[in-house]
Amino acid sequence: MSGSVLFYVQHLLGIGHVRRAFRLADAVAREGIAVTLVSGGEPPPGPICEQSARIVQLAPVRARDASFKELVGPRGRPIDEKLREARRGALLAAFEAARPDAVVIEAFPFGRRAFRFELEPLIEAARLRRPRPGMLCSVRDIVVMPDDPRRSREIIDRVRTDFDFVFVHGDPGFIPLEASFSAASEIADRLIYTGYISETNPIGGGDETAGVDEVLVSVGGGAVGTTLLSTALEARRRGCLAGLTWRLLAGPNLPQQAFGILAGALPEGVVLERYRREFPQMLRRCRVSVSQAGYNTVLDLLAARAPAVVVPFASERETEQRLRAERLAARGVLELVPETDLTPVRLARAIERAIERGPGAISVDIGGARRSARLIANLIRDPASVTTRAG
Repeated sequence: MSGSVLFYVQHLLGIGHVRRAFRLADAVAREGIAVTLVSGGEPPPGPICEQSARIVQLAPVRARDASFKELVGPRGRPIDEKLREARRGALLAAFEAARPDAVVIEAFPFGRRAFRFELEPLIEAARLRRPRPGMLCSVRDIVVMPDDPRRSREIIDRVRTDFDFVFVHGDPGFIPLEASFSAASEIADRLIYTGYISETNPIGGGDETAGVDEVLVSVGGGAVGTTLLSTALEARRRGCLAGLTWRLLAGPNLPQQAFGILAGALPEGVVLERYRREFPQMLRRCRVSVSQAGYNTVLDLLAARAPAVVVPFASERETEQRLRAERLAARGVLELVPETDLTPVRLARAIERAIERGPGAISVDIGGARRSARLIANLIRDPASVTTRAG
């Protein structure tokens, strides 16, 4: 191995953040670099990393609900100082064991402020290490920001003080960071657009008939998918594409009570499942996809070129999925139904329009995993070679 990297990722409701981090960790491992991945959320379903990586699972913390106002630990109990201390100690121990040449922190300081109790000690430990490891912030294409200029100034100051670069895993020709973070120009000398981190190794095997000519309804991790699933089921009951099989993928995090209610009311020809690892391949075979508009789902849709309807998650102040969906709808790639307008009738009409429109296409840079890995490898081996122009 040539060099070592420590990744930190914390997801709160969905599984998009952790999936993206795992894909990036795999790509870095392929560069011959030792990888330690510290995950602070609940473990996702399925295999974690294809390549050799040391996984450190902290005591999992998640948001209690879509408001993100309360964090809970194991068994749904509010987090306390004992849990914070245990997580902080485990994270710092992972840092000491890895002796990383680079540290990649997902989302912070743009998000995850509630985890400063462990992230600030990690940043301080890196600051004191000699030689100091490269410090990287890793963010998706869109960040969610409060309407408070003081927060923007806090982020800018933190980036300029503690981070060498901010990797933006998106394509500025499609959605520049300025679209969601208006002060991005003040850290332009730290920003590197890597391209989107997409699935590069399709999963083989499984049931190759699953998804064929089906209506495929998915809600990512599922924690906030109940409304879309129940609305889709009602649209099917009312006769929408009743001659086709409907497959509902509820996600690993849909509450069991909600899953049970759905399972107890399935019409003939409707299949309800928690999770399919081969979901990207099923999209290529379906008649139409109905989903939310998360980062990974949208990339899977673009790769599959499936006729699609999206209903962006928009609870509380969440704007990320709506912005991404609006950009795609404006380019004629998919049908958009705002969550506030969702009814069985409107969903059925959107499904009909999506099928009539046919597959949409848009060209975006999806080489983010490999490019990010090479940038990290170069930062370790020849720091002077990495500039914002490298992205």
